[in-house]
Amino acid sequence: MKRNQMTTRKNSASFSSMSARKLLLWDIDGTLLTTGGAGVNALANALNREFNVNFQPKDGDPDIGGRTDRYITSALLQRFGKEVDAENIRRFLEAYLEELPKQLASRTGNVFGGIVDILDEVTRRPELAQGLLTGNLQSGAKIKLSHYNIHHYFEFGAFADDSPIRNELGPHAHRRAKEKFQYDFPAHHIFIIGDTPHDIECGKTIGAQTIAVATGTFSMEQLAPHNPSALFKDLTDKKAFFDFIDSVQ
Repeated sequence: MKRNQMTTRKNSASFSSMSARKLLLWDIDGTLLTTGGAGVNALANALNREFNVNFQPKDGDPDIGGRTDRYITSALLQRFGKEVDAENIRRFLEAYLEELPKQLASRTGNVFGGIVDILDEVTRRPELAQGLLTGNLQSGAKIKLSHYNIHHYFEFGAFADDSPIRNELGPHAHRRAKEKFQYDFPAHHIFIIGDTPHDIECGKTIGAQTIAVATGTFSMEQLAPHNPSALFKDLTDKKAFFDFIDSVQ
């Protein structure tokens, strides 16, 4: 295993591997796929259309990466001096969901290398379950994942609909997994997979393992100081990914 591909922090907890059940919770943008800017441009078009402002998103626009759609909506309304109330948030998000399919159709995006192989492998391993933990609205997540033909891998998750605060999403995903699989996944057998420091912090909030991947806007050097449980440049090395999952006892 190459040093620059993965670094890990081992967990000393133990239980019988014969009864092990582990839960993988995936972020979407920057982790599973890139939309080629469709998401942020759909937000910009919705804001411009509904509130007559000229928001031009830039690469690295502050306070967007790793945040929830509801958080970003409130932040943008506030930035442009618009009332941050339930009606304006509703207008903004409904317009965003209308704009998103148009932007996806007009931009070049893709599922990242190695992702489909990993998702397929998880479905073949009965001791593993997977879902979403994403800042996307549930409807927005479905639109994006369906566009790239990977929505069928995810039957449940936690979304911006549950809370505008990303750190509050973990318990929702944990609860839904428990209801779906009739099993209370131990926190150290939950793996939060994402591409931003906010994903790492979100996982640590519930005591989960955190897998950071530098396929988004943050480099390995930027992610490393946040001390994820594992850090990958990308997820093209399926063996390295599952070696880490299997190493957690």
